[in-house]
Amino acid sequence: MAAGRGVAAEACVGQVVLPGDVLLLPAHPDEDGERLRLGAGAAPRGRLLCGPGLRRCAAGLLVTKCGLLRHRQAGGGAAAGGAYWVDSQQKRVGARRDYVGGGGEPPSCPRLTDLFVHEPRLQYVPVKGDHVIGIVTAKAGDVFKLDVGGSEQASLSYLAFEGATKRNRPNVQVGDLIYGQFLVANKDMEPEMVCIDSSGRSSGMGIIGQDGFLFKVSLGLIRKLLAPKCEIIQELSQLYPFELVLGMNGRIWVKAKTVQQTLIIVNILEACEYMTAEQRKQAFAKLSGN
Repeated sequence: MAAGRGVAAEACVGQVVLPGDVLLLPAHPDEDGERLRLGAGAAPRGRLLCGPGLRRCAAGLLVTKCGLLRHRQAGGGAAAGGAYWVDSQQKRVGARRDYVGGGGEPPSCPRLTDLFVHEPRLQYVPVKGDHVIGIVTAKAGDVFKLDVGGSEQASLSYLAFEGATKRNRPNVQVGDLIYGQFLVANKDMEPEMVCIDSSGRSSGMGIIGQDGFLFKVSLGLIRKLLAPKCEIIQELSQLYPFELVLGMNGRIWVKAKTVQQTLIIVNILEACEYMTAEQRKQAFAKLSGN
């Protein structure tokens, strides 16, 4: 794509765009048709939303991130409306939202129409509320240190388990896998994890079993597997019975009845990211036949 000349944005939907590419927007007679805003008021007819990965320029939209260009039609049948954003695969979770309004600061409260893109980085950035899989690396007094794949280790108090007291301490050893969520995730503070929810229940969090297989995948696959009624999980459950733990830091723990079945599931999950639905069905049919 020629960055200086530009290409129609509609023609590039679903294709790979690179930083510096210019996307041209269709011209519309209404006054709000070409304005890109993310305001807190009522959405006018034909309004366009611009997600991070794209920036406003004189010719239209300037691509600032490498990825696939996505477009969503506006609700209510507005022909000129909708949203454009760049979808990219990465290992980092820190989300950044570019504001493209006509002045002022972006709205402080999140809205369903807010669009964002995750920047590709080498390390995971803790986000408050994320459920992750950590590896216990050390015991420091009453606190455990966990490797969550970030730039620094997270801390986990021995009281952050269901039913834990000073006399009834959880049996956590170095090397154990912990599934929990971030209670504190701030760039100026050490990340802090807990294994209980707001009501003090474990809700599936805690120490993961000794057996099983731990591996890393992209965040795109994690989000696909966490989607409601995920076809991959449904098809796998018909193949073998297994246990599965998904962490938003890109880690997956899986355990089946045998080591062979566990490795088969691991290979399937890693390959599903690059397989179409038809290819996946053929692979499952071949495995079920064996």
